[in-house]
Amino acid sequence: MPTVSPSPSHLNMADVAREAGVSVATVSRALRGLPGVSTSTRERIRALAETMSYVVSPEASHLSRGSTGRIAIIVPTLDSWFFATMLAGAQAELQDAGVDVLVYQVDGAAQERFFRQLPARRKADAVIAMTLPLSEPQMARLADLGMGVVVTGAQIHDYPYVRIDDVDVALQAVRHLVGLGHRRIAMVRTTDPEVNTSFADADRTEGYRRGLAEAGIEELSELLVTVPHRIEGGIEAAERLLSLPQRPTAIFAYSDELALAILQTLRRAHLRVPEDISVIGVDGHPFAALADVTTIEQPVAEQGRMAGRLALEILAGTAPSAHSAILPTRLRVRGTTAPPRP
Repeated sequence: MPTVSPSPSHLNMADVAREAGVSVATVSRALRGLPGVSTSTRERIRALAETMSYVVSPEASHLSRGSTGRIAIIVPTLDSWFFATMLAGAQAELQDAGVDVLVYQVDGAAQERFFRQLPARRKADAVIAMTLPLSEPQMARLADLGMGVVVTGAQIHDYPYVRIDDVDVALQAVRHLVGLGHRRIAMVRTTDPEVNTSFADADRTEGYRRGLAEAGIEELSELLVTVPHRIEGGIEAAERLLSLPQRPTAIFAYSDELALAILQTLRRAHLRVPEDISVIGVDGHPFAALADVTTIEQPVAEQGRMAGRLALEILAGTAPSAHSAILPTRLRVRGTTAPPRP
């Protein structure tokens, strides 16, 4: 009976060595470009491996130098435009460099489990932590990964970071509303500071408070609403603000996604935007443009690309060239903000 050759998915280095009539060690050196193999033998082994559709596994190809050639990316969620866009930016940068990517979605219990077990350790050479809300113990555990760390949306320890100035983002939003004449301005935030620290959320809250203070407006606790960063959270925030004895004349939402949910809820309550209530968000979401929502735009994909470049520099063994990449934002005035009614 004829011998059945192994399928490409089941080939190993021993199969290539057997066909080439050499040792496994010789095949290993030839395919990895290591010395100790003649040019003719190296070319013959490579040609044979290509004919057999054999590819050296990342684990094997990096075993001798103790690295994996991979970068891990940790994101809170994948079903959000913001994180999907930032992840796509990083992935494009790393893919162009021929680097494999491991993606870990961590949220709630999954995040606690990730930092307890650290599954990325020994599976990657660097990690990008994308705008994660972290507890103090989790921030301390980053060092236990034993690899280079790049952070987006925050500054943690002395890790390289890519972010925007979130305090200034909120200041731009509040100053815009104050300039229109608003005095009763609400903010919808997304993280309970007693549980985790979301650096962007904390900074935007600080900017909100600072903007009110510089305008001489008293901060009212009833106008600072904390909800989950989901569509349902935006609906809940709008309903809570509308239930107040005196509702706000303007709402500053942590993100465009929340702003869109708030906008829809206000209209279902038969309130006109911006005539009855003004709404402003953050991010530059494409749907915000379609819905004519005023927003503070930020370069989401570019933050991902820059984080990818910093991680590649770590992978190459060089010191990252940019340790304080703070990208610019801009106010985009559209149809959901206007002066309050007299």
